[in-house]
Amino acid sequence: MTLERMGPEAIEGRSMEIIEKELGDMGPLPPADCLGVIKRVIHATADFDYRDSLFFSPGAVAAGVEAMKAGAWLVTDTNMAKAGVNKAALEKLGGRVLCFMAEEEIAQAAKERGTTRAAVSMEAAADLDTAGAPLVLAVGNAPTALIRAWELFQEGRLSPALVIAAPVGFVHVVESKELWRNAPCPRIIAQGRKGGSTVAAAILNALLYQAAGRNI
Repeated sequence: MTLERMGPEAIEGRSMEIIEKELGDMGPLPPADCLGVIKRVIHATADFDYRDSLFFSPGAVAAGVEAMKAGAWLVTDTNMAKAGVNKAALEKLGGRVLCFMAEEEIAQAAKERGTTRAAVSMEAAADLDTAGAPLVLAVGNAPTALIRAWELFQEGRLSPALVIAAPVGFVHVVESKELWRNAPCPRIIAQGRKGGSTVAAAILNALLYQAAGRNI
């Protein structure tokens, strides 16, 4: 079998064509404002379940894009998600991406308090001085991060421009996402057990690409 040689951009473009066609074969396409994010997540996971399982609060995508245009600071709960963010698009928009999980003081505080580094990392996010830049939280692994972020939000210590709630797993994963279901802030939620750092990064990139004017 001879396979056509294609460059990375051509492969990505063809992949998106396939994804959109298969989405159309499944029924009406998702709303236009959400379609780019859904396609990017499916592209990263090859999982068409995200067509229906991704939840978008009204205006969430627009809020995310505006935050990116304003040079948002992105805080993730894994270095894998941090690594997956497109740095060229982020730099073009003047944003930053941060993850506190590997910092020694975070690990020490978590050990002393008998909690998780992910939970303490959300406290570090709440203490950030972003100099007026919007803060976007992207949780792709730890439900404890999402739970602690919710507590900080309730206390008025954390005011994210957007929350991406996409932890993966079995213990408190669904429950942590449901905390944010009716929150009075923009949010994108990977409902159910599925999610992960790849999903969190894919959502961030979809928003970055829209903000940077890249055809996704």
